[in-house]
Amino acid sequence: MPSSPADRSGDDAVAAIAARLCGTDIAGIENCGGGGNNRVFRVQTRTGAFALKSYGPADADNRDRLGHEFDGLRFLRSAGLGSAVPDALAVDRDARCALYEWIDGSVPAEHGAAEVAAALRLLAALHGVRTAPGAAELPIATEAVLRPADLVDQLQARYARLAEVSDPDLAAFLTGELRPEMDRRLAHLADAGASATLEPAQRTLSPSDFGFHNALRRADGSLTFIDFEYFGWDDPVKLAADFLWHPAMRLSEAERLQFTGGINELYAGDPAFAARLAVYFPLYGIRWSLIILNEFLPERWARRAFAGKGGDWDAAKRTQLQKARANLDVLRAY
Repeated sequence: MPSSPADRSGDDAVAAIAARLCGTDIAGIENCGGGGNNRVFRVQTRTGAFALKSYGPADADNRDRLGHEFDGLRFLRSAGLGSAVPDALAVDRDARCALYEWIDGSVPAEHGAAEVAAALRLLAALHGVRTAPGAAELPIATEAVLRPADLVDQLQARYARLAEVSDPDLAAFLTGELRPEMDRRLAHLADAGASATLEPAQRTLSPSDFGFHNALRRADGSLTFIDFEYFGWDDPVKLAADFLWHPAMRLSEAERLQFTGGINELYAGDPAFAARLAVYFPLYGIRWSLIILNEFLPERWARRAFAGKGGDWDAAKRTQLQKARANLDVLRAY
């Protein structure tokens, strides 16, 4: 697959892209690492600091992570979300780089009722702007679930891809533990008779990878939620379930109850929301066990390496297998 100029040419290429997007001379660039799929640089200029995000090689499955994030944030800022999301400033789509405001902040080391309230406020804002001008032209979120078959297909596809990997420990876990639980939960979905495609009025705008792991606490204590690479239209049930299941966060029982009560109130306009969440919730737990095992896939590990998140692949695989098993244990108790 073609690589981006920033990926090919190193620091000089990054500096040239940064200068072009900032429209001024660059005083310095610091590589700040990034997420699992990207690199982020702090770009210092005479007028202040900016964040340059390099999205790396184009995805093999044609996901436009740059477009989802940059265009989505541009829309959300224009719709009035303010500092709850980063300001998107400039983009070079050929170089697969975008310029954002630099946020002096850190991932919340602790979270509680105030942070859950901030998360619910963001979801309410996203739901509120779904009728704003331009919202209808926004893309479907990555791996959106707009009908039960979407979730079933995703589960089967993720399982099948992992089953292709030659690893005895992984194979034993998949066939001996995960597959029986997955089949049992899929049978419950079939028994519920869920088949209809979600109507547009029932959908919401979703960041997709949403949680406190993708938030920064500003100097004034407020939270800004980042990482909109998979942003778009989706079922609010998926958004809610992913928040509750996400392995990057450990929510207390009080936080879970606060969040669940808040989303039931927020999406009360859809009378089927609560029932749909009850049926789908365990299947999203299965889905997260499969996602946790992505480190076993060579193509995913290559993206981690691009983002500087590589290291000992064998150790990473063993760690992720333990996490997937622990997640499945929680699911069995549900």
